[in-house]
Amino acid sequence: MSKKYLIHDKPFKALFILALPIIIGNMFQQFYTMVDSMVVGRMVGEDALAAVGASYALTTVFISIAIGGGIGASVLTSRYFGARQYADMKRTIRLSLFIFLALSILLGVVGILGSYNILIWLQTPRDILDMAVEYLNIYFYGLPFLFLYNVVAAMFNALGRSRIPLYLLIFSSVLNIGLDIYMVGPMNMGIAGAAWATLIAQGIAAATSFLLFLREMHSYDDTIAKGKSARELQKIAAIALPSILQQSTVSIGMMLVQSVVNGFGTQMLAGFSAAMRVESLCLVPMISIGNAMSPFTAQNLGAGKHQRVRQGYRAGLLMVILFALLIGLLLEGLYNPIITLFLGSEGTGLARQVGTSYLQFMGFFYALLGLKMATDGVLRGAGDMKMFTIANLANLAIRVIIAITLAPRCGIQMVWYAVPIGWAINDILSFAQYKTDQWERIGKAKSSVAHVKTYESQNI
Repeated sequence: MSKKYLIHDKPFKALFILALPIIIGNMFQQFYTMVDSMVVGRMVGEDALAAVGASYALTTVFISIAIGGGIGASVLTSRYFGARQYADMKRTIRLSLFIFLALSILLGVVGILGSYNILIWLQTPRDILDMAVEYLNIYFYGLPFLFLYNVVAAMFNALGRSRIPLYLLIFSSVLNIGLDIYMVGPMNMGIAGAAWATLIAQGIAAATSFLLFLREMHSYDDTIAKGKSARELQKIAAIALPSILQQSTVSIGMMLVQSVVNGFGTQMLAGFSAAMRVESLCLVPMISIGNAMSPFTAQNLGAGKHQRVRQGYRAGLLMVILFALLIGLLLEGLYNPIITLFLGSEGTGLARQVGTSYLQFMGFFYALLGLKMATDGVLRGAGDMKMFTIANLANLAIRVIIAITLAPRCGIQMVWYAVPIGWAINDILSFAQYKTDQWERIGKAKSSVAHVKTYESQNI
């Protein structure tokens, strides 16, 4: 398959080829986090599951920062790749890796020093606080591995090489599951065993992906151009920061809402945590299609093929609808046995009720998230970040305000009623911006005629 398939093959086929490995890979990534919860919940107990859940919202924020930063930086990589400006592409990659590795170390140190106070602020129940802090601190040790892997994976996706991250994720997922069972079971390490298993698996995946990426870069002969790093940094930040916000919107909202859920007690937290693990898997196809839309858009704009972006967007929406129907059918038919996988037969009735209620309700609304992610993917890929940012901030604000103000008065169900409302507002704002065609004008301005001529005059 040509390295340029994103700008040559039929849009649906090209987007599907790029998105499918991302979906499968992220499914494996989420699956082994689910196994963490299953192993802990069944082998250690419901309190341990609640402790992992209390940490989950915060850890997801850091995962979102890593993914969002990688995707934001990869937009420039895709644009330069589509225009065959390999020297600029290499400089962007080098700068991005340095920035996000430094950021991961800084966040890791801050996280370790502040984990106890953060969990107190999130109103984590006192009976599980020590376990949650232990799990969270080990997670922060592995933050550089998490960032390195996700940034490198985004760069592979930007080049249309999404199968490589897939293979590495499958390997690390299987390794993590094996280590989970061994460390929590025979080694009797409890919740710490699950955290160390994740760190080791992520470390091996990160190191391997980095070495493979270095080999990939050697296939492009252009040397890295000197200078212009400050201007390149501005370009990366202009796309990466809103992208981080977009990826983090769900996670930041979840973290803030977590403080509301924590106030309802350990049993409700355990049920909500189980439902969150299931939902993390349900979100994968929608988020992955949106993430695939960005390199598809950026490469085609870089090559001067603007009409293909619209065709790809329609293909992305079709994929979103199909996945939303499948997810809805599965959740509405299997919500009870799914929750039982986490809580076991010994789980309390209250925890089970909270978990199943969330899944039953949310099964109808994942198409809203899919529309948001696909539209945001086009805007991000084109570099149209203003309304993109406003839409995601509105989504976050609405979800948090409804949950914080209404849940204590009307019940925990208000936490999940707020989610589709936030997605719907984000959809309206993002789609309205897409229909203005401003993203196309911005994309044309950033993809100069020289880029197109360079592409047309060369062959790979």
